[in-house]
Amino acid sequence: MTKEIKDAPQGELDHKEDYYVPPPAPFFDAKELFQWSFYRAIIAEFVATLLFLYITILTVIGQHSQTDVAHGGDACGGVGILGIAWAFGGMIFVLVYCTAGISGGHINPAVTFGLLLARKVSLVRALLYMVAQVLGAISGAGLVKAFQKGYYNRYKGGANMLAHGYSKGTGLGAEIVGTFVLVYTVFSATDPKRKARDSHVPVLAPLPIGFAVFLVHLATIPITGTGINPARSFGAAVLYNNKKAWDDQWIFWVGPFIGAGIAAIYHQYVLRAHSGKSHGSSMSSQHL
Repeated sequence: MTKEIKDAPQGELDHKEDYYVPPPAPFFDAKELFQWSFYRAIIAEFVATLLFLYITILTVIGQHSQTDVAHGGDACGGVGILGIAWAFGGMIFVLVYCTAGISGGHINPAVTFGLLLARKVSLVRALLYMVAQVLGAISGAGLVKAFQKGYYNRYKGGANMLAHGYSKGTGLGAEIVGTFVLVYTVFSATDPKRKARDSHVPVLAPLPIGFAVFLVHLATIPITGTGINPARSFGAAVLYNNKKAWDDQWIFWVGPFIGAGIAAIYHQYVLRAHSGKSHGSSMSSQHL
């Protein structure tokens, strides 16, 4: 047993397993407001979300431009849905890897909301993370529009909108399930027991999270363009500023928050719930 685990004053060490379980985050922690690490984490979330929107929106617009036959494009050109999905999943992999040790690498208000419900972050941290993520998304989309205004307006700014032929209920369901997949993966990949077992593979957690984003995009791009991230959807909508984008905007907030909430409840209070007859971890539920 390492010294680091022995010295952990607030968490609890499972008596059978050599891993440390952090205590639940306080609902409100005033001490955070006086720590530089707190504001550094907020800045990291802002910059990460800015970069995420910049690269992914450029990819979406580039795909539309390269396949626009009316403007000299090739109908069979571009990166396709597969390339767009890789751009989103790849950027999440990279950015989570870069920021996980600073802010936790949320880059998504739905992920932050799920972690808040599971008491992994305080309310103050969660709210300021969400503000930083939204502002970062607006800034990232703004950079794309500033550099390619003509393309941005012509190809709808990469904004999420419900595709023709699908009902709002279908779109909402796609966002709920897609976000559930993402947030469930986040909880599973960052589980203390799994992290201790797989500590020899330092990039393991960001990899499945990015891959989950990739797979969800493959499935739902034809339906909603794939939101599963309210900041991503809102940032693009603000800069595109189109009635259709605003009419559908609620789907990309309600769906992800419902999906994240279900994932948090499922992982924390079903899969990780303590039971006297459980054959899994012996951690008490108050420390989940």
